[in-house]
Amino acid sequence: MPNTEFSPSIDSRPTYTGLVSQGSAPAIMVADEAGAGALSDLATADASVMDNAHVVLVGCAASVLGDNAPRAVHETPDLDAATPLVSQLLNEARMGTQLYLAGSEGLMGHVSALATAAGMPLGEIQMEHRGSIARRMQCVHCKGITEGVTTDPFTCSHCGLTLFVRDHFSRRLGVFQGVCVDAETPGVVPETVEIQA
Repeated sequence: MPNTEFSPSIDSRPTYTGLVSQGSAPAIMVADEAGAGALSDLATADASVMDNAHVVLVGCAASVLGDNAPRAVHETPDLDAATPLVSQLLNEARMGTQLYLAGSEGLMGHVSALATAAGMPLGEIQMEHRGSIARRMQCVHCKGITEGVTTDPFTCSHCGLTLFVRDHFSRRLGVFQGVCVDAETPGVVPETVEIQA
């Protein structure tokens, strides 16, 4: 599956330029099932990228990588289970370590926020979107985070407000922002539509 084409948006929205091998530089790679294909494509183009790579797979087995064996592979059932391991790898990373992220916007936003909090420069983080266009949203009112948002507006899973899906993205938090859609006109809520890429 190719890298997703997103329509033009505001400057804060991340762009996903795809993964480009940095050779055998130390690397941390994180992917979900849809993104694992991007890691395989990367390794097929340059097998040396796996020489010093720690791969964290979220919700899929190492078999998705095929013959592209990394230095170490870690399987986790979901992003919550992967977070402590990814944080440990980032905290132990040496200068020059590359971070390759592939899969959903939620996964990439969450892990890139962990990486920048750990001091990794943005120039060492590469991302390729594959799979669902569901967003990881934060309610600006209660600060709760809702995963997998695919409609606009949507209901906050924490406070129950109906939120407008904004393209504004917080790199620090790794989330898109949602604001109350009927704050000035209570009960007047636009028709729900599917989010477009």
